Amino acid sequence: MDFTPPTADQLLAIKVCAGIDQLAAHERYGAASADTVEAIVEGIGAFAAGEWAPLNRIGDTVGARWADGAVTLPEGYRAAYRAFVEQGWNAIAGPTEFGGQGLPFTLATCVLETLGAANMGFTLLPMLTVGAIEALHHHGNEAQRALYLPKLVSGEWSGTMNLTEPQAGSDVGALRTTATPITEGPHAGKYRIAGTKIYITFGEHDAAENIIHLVLARTPGAPAGSRGISLFIVPKVHVETDGSLGQPNDVRCVSIEHKLGINVSPTCVMSYGDNGECIGEMVGRENGGLAAMFTMMNSARINVGSQGVQIAERALQQAAAYARDRVQSARASSVDKTPVPIIEHPDVRRMILRMRALTEGARALLYYTAGQVDRGALGDEAAGKRAELLVPLLKAWGTDVGCEVASLGIQVHGGMGFVEETGAAQHYRDARIAPIYEGTNGIQAADLVTRKLGFDNGGVLQALLADIAGEMEDVPEVAALARDAAAIGQWMSTSASLDDKLGGSVPFLTMCAVAVAGWQLARQARASADPAKTAVTKFFNRTIAPEARGLGAAAMAGEELLYELDSAALVG
Repeated sequence: MDFTPPTADQLLAIKVCAGIDQLAAHERYGAASADTVEAIVEGIGAFAAGEWAPLNRIGDTVGARWADGAVTLPEGYRAAYRAFVEQGWNAIAGPTEFGGQGLPFTLATCVLETLGAANMGFTLLPMLTVGAIEALHHHGNEAQRALYLPKLVSGEWSGTMNLTEPQAGSDVGALRTTATPITEGPHAGKYRIAGTKIYITFGEHDAAENIIHLVLARTPGAPAGSRGISLFIVPKVHVETDGSLGQPNDVRCVSIEHKLGINVSPTCVMSYGDNGECIGEMVGRENGGLAAMFTMMNSARINVGSQGVQIAERALQQAAAYARDRVQSARASSVDKTPVPIIEHPDVRRMILRMRALTEGARALLYYTAGQVDRGALGDEAAGKRAELLVPLLKAWGTDVGCEVASLGIQVHGGMGFVEETGAAQHYRDARIAPIYEGTNGIQAADLVTRKLGFDNGGVLQALLADIAGEMEDVPEVAALARDAAAIGQWMSTSASLDDKLGGSVPFLTMCAVAVAGWQLARQARASADPAKTAVTKFFNRTIAPEARGLGAAAMAGEELLYELDSAALVG
């Protein structure tokens, strides 16, 4: 089906939730004028609809192909990526000293959201590059930044992050990849990298002329666990001191995974140093790799949260079009028994409204988070801490929303939704990875209650929830949800055991995320003259916010219920 970029709702979220006008008042972001913002949002919408959306289906049905260590994308993808690079979309928020446009992260967020709604699997390619840019800009030395960032910022080269190993899933501290110092010869001062990494997104492909891998590894004698991890730049093709490409590095894609969805995105098994000549250079200090990698992961988690919005938008558009065009049965309450489009039936209308409310609510949370990131970059410490707090809410709830909306999209189609030819099933399959990668949603919830909850002794979370409750006095459902979440947060901070907190972390995170989304949706409704926004917001307030409030009992159920059965009795 055709893809229509959600330009109007994005512009509203950028203005109201991110506060782009306030950002543009700062000298650093002065170029983000109203005209520029509108041009970017409309421009990327036209590009995504024209160049990336038409490839979405072939990306799913044909997918990335592996042969003899090389990965080939389907027909049309290389040209589409080249157009993306040539039009400068990858450089929107890149640092100006390395060829970027230096615009707010909020606008780069919009670029990826729009591209991902058009073609979620393909958008993983620039998404990972953005994270590599962040890591090198913050932690690389001057020479590394000068050598690698210009081509990464432009998108001519792509980036990856290499954490996971066969024996070490989410436990990154268990990795075994080694980095041995080189003391002589042309690579003196660098390291020989040896090991295997799995689940490396776009670890090999034919769209960019070089791939810059950021690889976690251990130096000789490094401490055990995560304290002994260092980060290394490992290019697919060696880069000479003048920036030109040299000989291939000793890096090989052994295979790609056969997956449930995002089939155009090659998920690679990467082997480093099969011939003992894989050369890498350290980023930052020895044994400081995890801190550097978290810079990249934080960016990725925001953009994975955005993927929930992306796939929800695409599923919503397809389901709405089907509901408008599919004629079946008379409306039950009508005297006229002429069959009507199914959008006239109450339950279908409920599903479409729910899909829309969840999608727009998650988008509101996305742009509020992006705006806080931008404020943190301008030196606002309180906004920076609030952004860190929001990241797990966005990543977890946003991706849960993507799965629910894609599932509802199949339901709206009925039996036709379960048939691959309609395309509705692709959205559901594509969506399902997002709650898993970049830290499962359970890990996000654990991060919230074990680390983020402690910011300023609980003050960061309490201030956020107090802001919501104070501003939402005329929206009692959202205000009550915020007060309930604040009380549970206080209990977790003062009385709950660690297992109590972890056991209730997922429902608690959902409560907090829905409170923020409801708050930001209400702010949009106040600022908009569109009656549709008011209606969607009312639906969110009266159905979704009360559901989230009902999770309070689960959030405080405690560990005792979880361990009433021993493991043998639980699993049989």
